[in-house]
Amino acid sequence: MYKRSGLVSFTLTALALAVASERLNAADAVANTEHVEVVGQAASIDQALKEQRVSDSIKSVVHADGVAQLPDDNVAEAVQRLPGISVERDQGEGRFVSVRGLGPDLNSVTINGTLVPSPESERRAVALDVLPSELVQSLSVIKTLTPDMDANSLGGTVDVQSLSAFDHKGLFYTGSTEASYDKNTRQTSPKFSGAVSNRFSLGEGIDNFGVAAALSWQKRDFGSDNVETGGAWDFEQGARLNEFEMRDYDISRERAGGGLNFDYKPDDLSSYYLRTLYSRYKDSETRNAASLEFADPLAAGELGDTEAKRALKQREETQEIQSYVFGGERMFGLWTLSGQAGYSRSSEDSPAHIAGATFDGGDFADSGFYDKDKPRPIIGAGFYDANNYTLDKVDWEKQNTKDTEKNLRLDLARDYDLNGYAAQLKFGGKVSRRNKDNDLEAWVYEDFDDLGFTDEQLNLGQLQKGRVDYRLGRFGPGISGSGIRQLIGGLNPADFYDATESRVNDFSMREDINAGYLMNTLDIDDWRFIAGLRYEGTEFEAKGTGATDGQFSDTETKRRYHHWLPGLHARYQLDKNTQVRAAWTKSVVRPTFGQLAPGFVIDDDEATFGNPDLKPLESSNLDLGIEHYMGHAGTVSAFVFYKDIQNFVYNTDVAGTGAWADFAEAHTFANGDSAKLYGLELAYSQKFDWLPAPWNGLLVGANTTFSRSSADIEGFDAASGVNRKRNINLPNQSDTVGNLMLGWEDDTLSLRLSANYKSAYLYELASINDKAHDLHVDSQTFVDFSARYALTKDLQVSFEAQNLTDESYFVYTGHRSYNAQYEEYGPTYKLGLTFTHF
Repeated sequence: MYKRSGLVSFTLTALALAVASERLNAADAVANTEHVEVVGQAASIDQALKEQRVSDSIKSVVHADGVAQLPDDNVAEAVQRLPGISVERDQGEGRFVSVRGLGPDLNSVTINGTLVPSPESERRAVALDVLPSELVQSLSVIKTLTPDMDANSLGGTVDVQSLSAFDHKGLFYTGSTEASYDKNTRQTSPKFSGAVSNRFSLGEGIDNFGVAAALSWQKRDFGSDNVETGGAWDFEQGARLNEFEMRDYDISRERAGGGLNFDYKPDDLSSYYLRTLYSRYKDSETRNAASLEFADPLAAGELGDTEAKRALKQREETQEIQSYVFGGERMFGLWTLSGQAGYSRSSEDSPAHIAGATFDGGDFADSGFYDKDKPRPIIGAGFYDANNYTLDKVDWEKQNTKDTEKNLRLDLARDYDLNGYAAQLKFGGKVSRRNKDNDLEAWVYEDFDDLGFTDEQLNLGQLQKGRVDYRLGRFGPGISGSGIRQLIGGLNPADFYDATESRVNDFSMREDINAGYLMNTLDIDDWRFIAGLRYEGTEFEAKGTGATDGQFSDTETKRRYHHWLPGLHARYQLDKNTQVRAAWTKSVVRPTFGQLAPGFVIDDDEATFGNPDLKPLESSNLDLGIEHYMGHAGTVSAFVFYKDIQNFVYNTDVAGTGAWADFAEAHTFANGDSAKLYGLELAYSQKFDWLPAPWNGLLVGANTTFSRSSADIEGFDAASGVNRKRNINLPNQSDTVGNLMLGWEDDTLSLRLSANYKSAYLYELASINDKAHDLHVDSQTFVDFSARYALTKDLQVSFEAQNLTDESYFVYTGHRSYNAQYEEYGPTYKLGLTFTHF
C-alpha cells in the first residue's frame, strides 16, 4: 500500500510543482498561454477521416492525437468507438474485437501489415488488450478487402500502425505518468509511458532518415465478483436449479511494451522501413469459489439437501507478442516495386500452478437459494466456517503455447494510360508459413487419506487465508495457495501424472499459404474502379494424440485446398465532399485451432474430439454506401452490407450417427450449410466551430449498426432418434451496436463523455433440441468520461473515469430470468500527467 499511495503522491506532487513553476515566472506563463493548444479530439478525428476518404477500401480509422496516444487505455477499447465494431470484455477490459456482428475468430489482426498470430491455444483471435495504446499511431478496421490484401477475414481486418518519425516534424518526445484507482478492490495502480522520434540527414539527403521509439509499462491491481450457474437449470421441472457457484477474482495485471522503428527515404523514388514491436502481458490471478450443489433441483426459495464445496484457482500467465517487419518501395519510371518480409511470434506461458484445489464441505439440510438472475445462498452458518471443509483434490497444470507466422510479399505495379484515363496494373504474390504448438502437462492429487495426511492437515482451517471481500454478499474464508503448494510439495509428481489430459491436449499444427493476385485500377472522370482476382492455396497439417479407454494412439491429418477470390470495387465522386462506394468481394477464414484439434477422448460410450477435416468458412460480401464530409472533423455516412457465408462452424453432438451410432454422447464440430448476415451502418461526426463561443468547442460523434443474421444447424436428437434442424443467430452477433460521444475543447481544455452500447447476443449453443439452454450475453452500456487540461504548451494533466454506470456482465440461460453468469467490476478512475514536445 505504501508504494501505491506513493505513486499518487508522486503524480500530485509533479502537478503541484508544474503549477508552482509557472507562477514563479508570470511573464513566461502569459507568453506560453498564448501558444498552448490541446491537439486532441477534433484533430485526431480529422486525420482519421482524411485517411478513410482516400482509401480504396471501406474502412474506419482511429488516429492517435498530437501526443501519440490513443483516446483509450488499450487497442481494443479504442477500436470499439468505430461503426460496426463491438468488443468482448474480460474482467471489465475490452479484449477481443467483433466486426459487423462476426466473432473475433472470424477477423484478423495485423501489425504494420503483417499478421499477428494468437497466443491462446485454441483461438485465432488476438486479444488486443495485449497491446498498450502508447505504441500505436493509428488503427484501421478494413471492411472490404482488395485483391492485394490477405483474404483471411469475414468481418474485417484490424490493422495496427506503430509510430514513425515521419509522423512528426523534427524532434518529438513525450512522457506520461498515471495513477488509476479501481473502486471494486480499492487498489491504486501505476502506469508510465514515453515515446521519442527524430529525423536525421544521411548522405546528400535532408531529414531523410527517421528513428522512433516508444515504451510503456503498467501494473494494474483489480478484481471482480461473480456468481454463475453455468446454465444448470432444469426447465422440465419448472425452472429449478441444480447448482451455482460464487467466485471472487483478485488480479494483478502487468503490461510492458516497446517499439523501435526506422524509416529511410534516400530520394523521391524509394523508401525503406523496419518496424519492431514487443508486448508482454502478465496476469497473476487468484480465484476463490464457493459452490452449492442441490440433491434435487430447487426453485427459488425452496429448501432441500445441499452439498457445499470451496475451491481455489491460482495461476500466473504471460502472453508475449513480437513483430518484425522490413519492407520498402522503389519506383522505376512507370513501374513501382514494393516488398515486405514479416515475422511474428505469439506465446502464452502458464508455469506450474493450481488449476483447481477443491474442498468438500459436506451436506447441509434446509438450504437453497433466492434471486434467479443473481443467485444467493440460503444456508446455515456452518457454510462459512472454514473448519467444516476438507481438501478433496488438487489439479496441477502447466501449459505453453507458441504461434509463429513468417511471410514474404512482393508487389509490382505499372501506371499506364487507357484511352486517356489513368490506370494501374498491379500483381504480386505472398508466401506465409504458420506453426502453432501446444503443450499441456497435468497432474491430479487426490485420495489424501491413503497418502497418510491427517484430517487436521487437510482442514481448510489450517489452509485458510483471511476472509474474501465479496461485493455480492457474504462469502466466507479464502484459501491459501502457498499452503496448498506446501502440502503437496513433498509428493512425487510422477505418481499423479494425468496422461490422458496431458497428451490429448498437445498438438502441432502447420498452415502454409501461397497466394497470388492480379488487379487493375482505372479512373474514369469521377469514377474509380478496382477489379481483380486473388488465389490462395493452403496446405494444412495437424498432429496430436487420441485416447480410447485409456489407450493412446497418434493422429495425423494432412489436407490441401484452393480458393479463387474475385473482387470488384467502385467509388463515385458525387461532388467534392460526397462520394458513393460499392464493393463485391469474396473472403475465406480457416476454423479455429480448437475446432481443428486432432486429439480425442473416447470413454466407453462418450466421446469428445476436434475435427481437422472441417472446411474453411467462405463468404461472398456486398457493400454499398455513401459518405459526405463536412469541414473540420465532420462527416455523415450510411452503408448497407450483406454476407453469404458458407461452411460456418458450430458445435454439435453426432452420437447416434455413422461411426458414433452406439454412443450416448459424441461432441465435436461440424460445418453448417450457409448463414446470412446483413445490416445498416450509420455514422455522424461534427465539430461545431462556426457557432459562437463557447459552443464553437462542441464536438458530437455518433454511430450505430443494425444487423440481422440467420443460420441453419442440424444434429441427431437421441431422444427421438431422428435428425433435427433449427435456425439460429450467428454466435457473437448483436442486432444493435452503437456509440455516442459528446466532446468540448478549446486551446487548453478537452472534455469527452462517451457511451458504448451492445445488444444481447448468442454466446453458446446447447444441443439441437434444447434451445432453452442456449447461453446469451445480455446487452451492455458502458459510459466513460475523460478530461485534459494544458497547464503549459508542453504539460498536460488528465482525468479519466471508466464504467461510470458500474455496468455488469450477465449471461443468461435461454431467457433473461435465468442466470448462467453474472459479474461486477466497478468503475475505474485515473489521474495522469503528460509532457510533450513537438
